[in-house]
Amino acid sequence: MYAITEDRWTPAALSRYLTEAFVWPTTGTEDAAELVAGLLRIGERIGRPAVLLPTDEEAAVLIAEHAAELAPAFLFPPVERELPRRLASKQGLYELCAEHGVPAPATLCPASYAEIEEYARTAAFPVVAKNREAFERRRRPAVHGTTRIGGARELLALAREWGPAPGVILQEYLPREHAEDWIVHAYFDRDSTPLALFTGVKVRSWPPHAGMTAHAYVVDNPELAALAAQFIKQLGFSGIIDLDWRFDRRDGRYKLLDFNPRMGAQFRLFENEAGIDVVRAQHLDLTGRRVPEGEQLAGRRFVVENIDLPALAAYRRSGYTTPHAPRRASGTELAWLARDDLKPFLTMLARLAGPGARHLWQLWRSRRTAVASAARG
Repeated sequence: MYAITEDRWTPAALSRYLTEAFVWPTTGTEDAAELVAGLLRIGERIGRPAVLLPTDEEAAVLIAEHAAELAPAFLFPPVERELPRRLASKQGLYELCAEHGVPAPATLCPASYAEIEEYARTAAFPVVAKNREAFERRRRPAVHGTTRIGGARELLALAREWGPAPGVILQEYLPREHAEDWIVHAYFDRDSTPLALFTGVKVRSWPPHAGMTAHAYVVDNPELAALAAQFIKQLGFSGIIDLDWRFDRRDGRYKLLDFNPRMGAQFRLFENEAGIDVVRAQHLDLTGRRVPEGEQLAGRRFVVENIDLPALAAYRRSGYTTPHAPRRASGTELAWLARDDLKPFLTMLARLAGPGARHLWQLWRSRRTAVASAARG
């Protein structure tokens, strides 16, 4: 196992299971030719073909669009050149959902400020704003991640900063009290047949309701599994997927929020009875071996220690419930802490100490200022 890391103190770089960490700080704004050349240099250092696993949308797009150059050094699933870019694009995903009849939140892809003004007159608020394209979120982000907008005045104030060609989509907000968040992780072979497919329910995320998974359970959901598998077959996609769905209790439909054409940060939540997760499934398939079948280990829990505690505090009064989550976990997979590999966990704690202390200091100061202001009032 090799990894490309931001710096030598990235927690994963210190894992005892890592053969070598290649320190290469990138921003996502580099020229594609530079990134491809860097990957090929790493491939030369490894010295034999290696299975290539993207961990973000930009990397997945880069691999698909430069497959011919990368193929001599790496193994990766064959996929239509333009498909990962369309799937990673919020606009592209919405168009594909409409084309294939997959439910999704109502979405506007504005081309101008005037179009946003017209939308603000009739939209049902709150709405959600997201950066439209994968690479643009790195180069010129319009919003800092998924952003909930409470009213027309707030929307127009934000839109004035987006320029003449807004790089956002505006999406229907699915109320927390009427929704439940689900996850699908899977690996599909070159024929778009699932060799490993898992479903789970998300209990908490950070930032709340819009960020990465902080706490989740494996829960059998044949209806959602079939919906995801049919969509992938229609697309002709091959590789690992990480899908975020929201079940809308108002109309009883699962609506696709995000399609990540790569492994997700919480992929170790899912494993079948044969010990197969999506990464192992891809590795076995691409190296010409059979992928053992088995039922998913329902009831397993995944907890990201450093973000689940603040997420728990945020969710207590949010009105969000997960009735499909089991009352008791059959087992727990921690994101960081492992008895046989402690360095990543300890490094994560050390790296969080400074930002955490600054956050608490700022929180204390803001509360003190608010109390003082109230006293003067």
